[in-house]
Parts: sequence; structure tokens; C-alpha cells
Amino acid sequence: MHAKARQVRAAQHHRVGRQHVARVPDTEVALDCGWGRLLFAQTYPDAASLAGALAEEGPERRDIAGWVREPHLVLAAAPQALFLDPSHTYRLDLSTYRASRKRPRGFVVRWVTSQADADAVNRIYLAHRMVTVPPEFMFSHRDSRTIVYLVAEDEVTGQVIGTVTGVDHVRAFDDPERGSSLWCLAVDPQAARPLVGETLVRRLAEYFQARGARTMDLSVLASNHQAIDLYEKLGFTRLPVFTVKRKNAINERLFVGAPPEAALNPYARIIVDEARRRGIGVEVVDAEGGFFRLSSGGRSILCRESLSELTSAVAMSLCDDKAATRRAVARAGVRVPEGIEFDTRENLEVFLARHGSVAVKPARGEQGRGVSVGLETIDEAMAAVERARAHCDRVLIEQCVTGEDLRLVVIGYKLVAAAIRRPARVIGDGASTIRELIGRQSRRRAAATGGESKIPLDAETERCVAKAGFGMDDLPPSGQEINVRKAANLHTGGTIHDVTAEVHPSLVDAAIRAARALDVPVTGIDFMVRSPRQPGYWFIEANERPGLANHEPQPTAERFIDLLFPQSMPTAVKQAAR
Repeated sequence: MHAKARQVRAAQHHRVGRQHVARVPDTEVALDCGWGRLLFAQTYPDAASLAGALAEEGPERRDIAGWVREPHLVLAAAPQALFLDPSHTYRLDLSTYRASRKRPRGFVVRWVTSQADADAVNRIYLAHRMVTVPPEFMFSHRDSRTIVYLVAEDEVTGQVIGTVTGVDHVRAFDDPERGSSLWCLAVDPQAARPLVGETLVRRLAEYFQARGARTMDLSVLASNHQAIDLYEKLGFTRLPVFTVKRKNAINERLFVGAPPEAALNPYARIIVDEARRRGIGVEVVDAEGGFFRLSSGGRSILCRESLSELTSAVAMSLCDDKAATRRAVARAGVRVPEGIEFDTRENLEVFLARHGSVAVKPARGEQGRGVSVGLETIDEAMAAVERARAHCDRVLIEQCVTGEDLRLVVIGYKLVAAAIRRPARVIGDGASTIRELIGRQSRRRAAATGGESKIPLDAETERCVAKAGFGMDDLPPSGQEINVRKAANLHTGGTIHDVTAEVHPSLVDAAIRAARALDVPVTGIDFMVRSPRQPGYWFIEANERPGLANHEPQPTAERFIDLLFPQSMPTAVKQAAR
């Protein structure tokens, strides 16, 4: 059958609807999955025909040819266009698989039922830098039994915190082996619930098992040891088959090897990736320090993550010294909490008695290091002062203000992103100690942020756990939520939740005034607010090198490159700006 005809027939077969339709022929099957096509190599008569089908890949899509038994022959048919994916194929024998008796609490697994679900799934895909699926495609296939979309929904917040896609091979091509497969398993890196990924895998296996499938296969990158450990724990075993893909921009990191910028942290890499996309030259100066140089059209700018030569040394000094920052923004009419610089225990005790609760932070520092919040006794406060002194000999004491921690990213004195930041927390599962829950949550956060976000097992974490009435090795009740940090910094395990579309104009105005008072063109302004939808706030601090990653779907890196290289700005963005 002609390749175009095969695609049309496949699309007809997989459209939504419960009515009976004719089966797709058992040969040369390419199933459209939204992110690209899944090519079943076992249905192609020879290597050349499979290579030819991969040549039909659409723009901005990622086709996958799976179950390839002789990949060298497929590669030989198109050596310049194809590559062997560095992944393993695993299989679960559903005839011997047994469902777990443990039923995780706090979330449910269900079908995708709305376009809002599809949007939430894409949000998780973006967080993992996966290819997204057009929401209308996913929503229109919600009743399809060929492609199965499951999501995990938090019972408290109602948010989608995980997703998995399944494919029924019998419905796809009358598979005589009665197989099925798992694709696109992804958990929200900010989800505090344990066992989300494992539960999604189990539910999909149980679904296919109930439908009479004999096996469930999956493909996983050989470097993803955490996922492989999970699959092997569930009983998956390796198959001697391979995966072949086309050489395209999406797959580039898989076939060209690690570029120089691969050693950069996520906050630098997101900028470098956007620069390369626009054809701007990139020179990595010091990967460990996050330094790189961008060059285009005779213009060259040295950056350290989002800090560039456009930020003056004076502006950087103002942001670096928290006491100077407070004074500068207060002169601009920005509301700041009362604060003093620590000198004596007696003065601290008087300040604590006046406010009831204080925050202690080093006068210089970043990433939440040495910061303690919610201190209510003089002994707690003095211990926090000593911890802060390990980072700076000058220590600030501030009135502790409560509310939600709001980060506003301001680039070129315009708001680009706004997000609520929440402190690290764990949720009891009835079987794990708090120390174990923290370790599990910390590994998930680290995996999602390239090692940038971890929950420290330090004195501040122990203090917060004790404040909640537990010890680190206690077993909390199932469903019990425990804040294990007070400060909401991403680097200490905090999470980020986008509120750009709903932030109150007064908060935006105050953030821009603060940025102008500091004369800093790129900054993260931190407020404590009652709600991002209300005007009240307290200024906490300004960061001259804000992390631009983890603000999906807001175009933080795009606007940063616009600032540095205005001529590279896309026409649509220029028109919108005008």
C-alpha cells in the first residue's frame, strides 16, 4: 500500500468513536500518537520499507520505529538520516503479573476526560522537555481503545500530577502476539505524592491484562537508571530488539553526543538552547560556573546564567547586599517588612518580642543558603544566626510575614513570568519514615532539575520536621502532609506554580518599580502575598541572577535573548511589543 494511503487508513482507524471500523492491514503500520508516529517494525516486510516510512516524518514530530530486530540493516538503508536510539526495550509478562495489594492514597488514576486534562498533560511533558501532543488530538482520542491516556489526579488539589499513554497492539494491527505497550510515562516533578509513576504503570498493565493482552512493552533510555530500577522491580525483562529514529532537531542530543553546553546547569542551558535555535553563536567559557558567551552580528555578550554584561556592577552589588536592597526599594515606595542587622542577643530578643516571629538570613547569599524562617524563640533565633554566619558575617533579622511566596521574573522592566513558590513538603504513605520520604522526594526534584533542586538533610529541615511534631525517623500517618522547609527556594526542594495569567496589576507595578529602583534589567522579585490575585504584598528580596528554567509555559529564555539580541526577536513578538 502507498505510504500516504497507509497514513490515511491509520488515521481513519484511530479516530474517536465507539462504532466498529475496518481493521488496519497487518503490514506497514504507522500509528499517529500526536507527538509523532509509532512504527511497528514487525509489520514491515524489510529494512528498506521501514527506513522509507521513517523518511515520511512530519515537521516538529518525533517518529519512533520500535521492535527492530536487525537495526544495522535499517541504518544501512539510510545512514545519513537515521540513528540507533540509545534505549533498551523491556517487556512485562501479563500472564504472570500480579496487581499490588497496596493502594496509594491521595490520588486517583483515571482516563483523560477534558481538554483541560490534555493541557495539564502537556504541562508535565514540557517540564520533562518531552514533545507535546496537540490538546485537540488527545481530547478527540479520549474514547479510543487503541491509544489509552491515563492521568493521576491529586485528590486534594484536583491537579493532574502524572500521566501515561498505552497502545493496544491488537487494535492497532491485529497483533498475533496480543501485545501492548507503554509510552510517555511522566510525573509532575513538583508532585509530593509518592508512588505516582509506579501506580500509573501498574494501572496500565492491569487495564491491558483485563483486555486479554499477554505482554506490555516499553522503551527507556539506557541512562535512565531510576526508571529502569522501577521497571525491573515490577517484573519487566529486557528484549533483544531495538529502536530507530530519524536525525532531527528534537533527537539531536541522542545522536551527536554531548555538546559543550551539556555540562551547564539547567538555568544556563535553557538560555543557550534558545540562542542556538536563533542561530546565535555559543561559546561555553566555564561550564561549572555557568559562564558562556553569546555572539551575533558583531555583538558579543558574556553571561553567567541570566546575569549578563547588561547588569551593572552597581546593580549587582545592590541586589547582593540585602540590607542595601531593602533601603533602595523602600525609597521607591515598595513595602518592606521591618528589619534590623543583628548585633546583640538582647536587641534580637526585643525585636522578637515585638513581632512574635522572625526570619534570619545572611546579608549576602543566594539560593536560600543560611535562611531560617518562622523562628519564635530566642534560642531558635540565635541558632539560626550562627547558621547564617557560616555564609556571611553580617546577619539580617526581619519581621516574619506570612502568606504565599510569589516570584516575579522581570526582564527589560516588563513582567515575563509570575509563580507561587511553595516550600518542600512530603506526604506520608503509611510505610515510609520522614527521612525516606524526603529522600524519595529529593531524588524526584533533582532528576527534574538537573540536580539543582534537593531537600537538604540539615538542621533547618530537622527543625521544621520537629515543629510539625515528628522526628526524622518517625512513620507519619498515610496522607499526613508535612512541610519540611519553611523557605520556598527551589534549590532547597521548593516547587513553582505558574500564576502569570492571574497576578494582580498592583503586584506587577511594585515589582517593576523595585527593578527600576535597583536598575537591574533582569531580576527575580520575591514578594510575600495573601494571594497573587490581590494587591497586598511584602517585599522579601531581589535576585540579580534569577533561574529562568521551571517557569513553563512562560517564555523566560526567549525574552532574555530578546533583551540581549533585539534583532533576533521573532516578527510576531516585535509586533506584539509595538
